[in-house]
Amino acid sequence: MPIASYSLGAGANRVRFAWLGYVLALVVMFALYWFFPGSLLMLTHIAIMAILVMSLDLVTGYAGLPTLGHAAMFGMGAYSAGLFAKHFSPDPLLGLLVGAGSGALIAFISGLFLVRYQGLAFLMLTIAVTLILQSLANSFQGITGGDNGLTGYDISPLLGQFNFDMFGVTGYWYSMIAMLVCYAVLRRIMRSPFGLCCVGIRENRERMAANGTRIYPHLVRLYVIAGFFAGVAGALSAQVTQVVSLDSLGFELSAEALVMLVLGGLGTLNGAIIGTTLYSVIHHYAATANPFHWLFVIGGLLMLVVFLPKGLLNRFMNRIGRNVLSLIGRGT
Repeated sequence: MPIASYSLGAGANRVRFAWLGYVLALVVMFALYWFFPGSLLMLTHIAIMAILVMSLDLVTGYAGLPTLGHAAMFGMGAYSAGLFAKHFSPDPLLGLLVGAGSGALIAFISGLFLVRYQGLAFLMLTIAVTLILQSLANSFQGITGGDNGLTGYDISPLLGQFNFDMFGVTGYWYSMIAMLVCYAVLRRIMRSPFGLCCVGIRENRERMAANGTRIYPHLVRLYVIAGFFAGVAGALSAQVTQVVSLDSLGFELSAEALVMLVLGGLGTLNGAIIGTTLYSVIHHYAATANPFHWLFVIGGLLMLVVFLPKGLLNRFMNRIGRNVLSLIGRGT
């Protein structure tokens, strides 16, 4: 009975802390909006990239499948949302669902083949998928705009009330709320039995198979979920900027997302957000301070990633954990 009571109490505390975290996140959003009104476009970009990096974390961090082709799902979501707004409906929420569905669809089609492989083979095949999609987008210029990008579409007011203005106010809140919702959903998924199975597959695939876990269906499902949220990020980008370029399917975007993820820490959604924020802020201010040599700073970040392979968040949390344990040891 005491054990059961302790378990219920611990579960209630976790729920309470989770809600407290979401309230704190909203407070931070209001603070950023209030104190940095001239940086809303950059903050919007960070929120969109954070969704992409969190979706990448599912594949690389939780499932242990390194990929440099995650832009395939992002780009499909962006082009689908842009084309939907241009030819069917400018409603942003409908376009968001279309973009998410497109990302999930391309993830399902490619994932049926890709997740049969691991390591370098998986990495190279994901790059191939991205390059193929980018080549197709460039070839069908009458549909996608080719090198000029997809333009000429408008997005209707969000919920029929909030226009996407040039100052980025609506885009900021739209992207930030979307990021918070995506975080909450992904956190729930990765703490479910399904998510724990995916972590187990990363740690020891053979043992999980011996325990009766069906490896292939789990990885396909995880890849589709990751594609769905990458499509959300792509759709948000297309709606907020009202332009979709070939770069949304580019290798560089996938590489940047991977650096952001490793910088914050693999296998932690909080680390994905922190790594995205840190990389984007340094990138922005370094490029502003010196447009010709800002790549030197990015190179320094890459070196930091090499020396901190577990990410800044994990290193910070481990340091806190050691200090707490040392204090406990002194008190006993």
